[in-house]
Amino acid sequence: MCGIIGIIGKTDATPKVVEGLKRLEYRGYDSAGVATLVDGGIERRRAEGKLRNLESVLKAHPLPGDVGIGHTRWATHGVPNEANAHPHMTARVAVVHNGIIENFQELKEELTAKGHVFASDTDTEAVVHLITAYLEDGLDPQGAVSATLKRLHGAFALAIIFAGEHDRMIGARRGSPLAVGFGDGEMYLGSDAIALSHLTNRVMYLEDGDWAVLTRGGVDVFDETGESVQRPVRVSDLSNASVGKGGYRHFMLKEIYEQPQVIGDTLSGFINPGDRTITMPELPFDLGAVNKLTMIACGTSYYACQTARYWVEKLARIPVDVDVASEFRYRDAPLAEGGAALFVSQSGETADTLAALRHARSKGQHILSVVNVPESTIARESDGALLTYAGPEVGVASTKAFTTQLVVLACLAIAMGRARGTIEHACEARLMDALVEVPARAAEVLNHDERLKELAHEIAEARDVLYLGRGSSFPIAMEGALKLKEISYIHAEGYAAGEMKHGPIALIDEHVPVIVIAPSDELFDKTASNMQEVIARGGRVIFLSDETGAKKLGKLAAATIALPHVDPFVAPILYSIPVQLLAYHTAVIKGTDVDQPRNLAKSVTVE
Repeated sequence: MCGIIGIIGKTDATPKVVEGLKRLEYRGYDSAGVATLVDGGIERRRAEGKLRNLESVLKAHPLPGDVGIGHTRWATHGVPNEANAHPHMTARVAVVHNGIIENFQELKEELTAKGHVFASDTDTEAVVHLITAYLEDGLDPQGAVSATLKRLHGAFALAIIFAGEHDRMIGARRGSPLAVGFGDGEMYLGSDAIALSHLTNRVMYLEDGDWAVLTRGGVDVFDETGESVQRPVRVSDLSNASVGKGGYRHFMLKEIYEQPQVIGDTLSGFINPGDRTITMPELPFDLGAVNKLTMIACGTSYYACQTARYWVEKLARIPVDVDVASEFRYRDAPLAEGGAALFVSQSGETADTLAALRHARSKGQHILSVVNVPESTIARESDGALLTYAGPEVGVASTKAFTTQLVVLACLAIAMGRARGTIEHACEARLMDALVEVPARAAEVLNHDERLKELAHEIAEARDVLYLGRGSSFPIAMEGALKLKEISYIHAEGYAAGEMKHGPIALIDEHVPVIVIAPSDELFDKTASNMQEVIARGGRVIFLSDETGAKKLGKLAAATIALPHVDPFVAPILYSIPVQLLAYHTAVIKGTDVDQPRNLAKSVTVE
């Protein structure tokens, strides 16, 4: 979602702000802008489209000033154009905003009646004019912001500067994340640590409801009641190098190729190779006493949960519900006393998932989360946070975050089975051994990249693509279809292979590629029958299996990729990689914006 950066510096802020905005491109955006304090007033430059357009504007009309704010906007209220681009400003105040102000129309009507003139269709402009109105009433900047925050309904992260105030910037958050960075005689605001990684590695994460007054000498933080509070300053492990492409054409390809490493990094936090057991962080509740597990997530993380349902139900023998976060609260499903709710989010800031977490908490559920950012709101509000070690994921289409989520969820399933006494140590040891093999086998899968690139040419010509799988391969089929839709804009659907004859088989002809995901497991023969039904109707099958499966059915398919043989338990992790590569190469062939596909945002921090 929208990206924010603010700088109180010693030299011109604009180049540093623009560099920070480049690091926020991964969040998705359709316009950008910068505002600085200049000669006792405020000046800004804005542009529709990509940051290169803003850079062209700045080249023609430079923007000096050592205090500045910048923004990449993902349109909600108002179309993507320069007038609706942030920062929004009056003669006295400039604001950048991530989130949605739900009562902006009411505020706009009130302020218009007082003579304020609005120049955009955005909800954000109501914030600018409200702060200005309080300043005109005689409040100082801090008092004006405090009064304004009390009037706002909805979610927001704000960075605010004031004409003539060269040693003051105010940030505030409710629902949307915001971090404070510490420099040498400089201070920074950013949507996340990545935005500030070129400036500092010392970061403070504001809590929900906090607002902060920054000066060159430091920061004063207040909670939503106005009380002064202290928040810990952490040292981020992000660096300039960690968010670069590393010689790859796209971030997405780099992140696909990082999977053997990050899967291993993540596993190292959960395995005890000495006694071949899975270890979990200390939790304030007994995993073995959980009688029902509810898994909740959005997008790709939702498919990770769908996969994990097979694992948990089989190993721990408890019922598992999986729900889309945006539907969970409104369905208001009954939750079992003594149950646990698990929330999966790469960023740990996904608005719908966070709201679902709070709903589950209100219903007395134990709260677990799987996140990639240990300082995130979801991690902090959980009883226990299970961490992936994927590192920064810049590509909007999730790859390494997904496979590391699967790794963590697989470890959790084993741990729950052991805690409930539903698996023996021998089973746990076997499954742990299978997990330990995954990084090396993932590296072997990457050796098929060139062949997958060849097959992508056929997919790129299709209008519709089907993905089929059974058992724990079914969610991987859905995830493969999502990847293709996200970055190539080709319509694709993932189906349980056994459901083909209940409708989707009507779509099959020689123009519809069908990707069949079929490791050699107990369901292989069932999937093989479904695949032959497709072939009998002229469908062109791309067959993803292992060497055993390829020997049995490979000759029937239009193309076959023989992946390494692994325990069926870990196959979903491994088979995620070829569907990622197929989507990536298809998108490259079609010439789409692979890392920043249209209309999508990396971190969805508004409902």
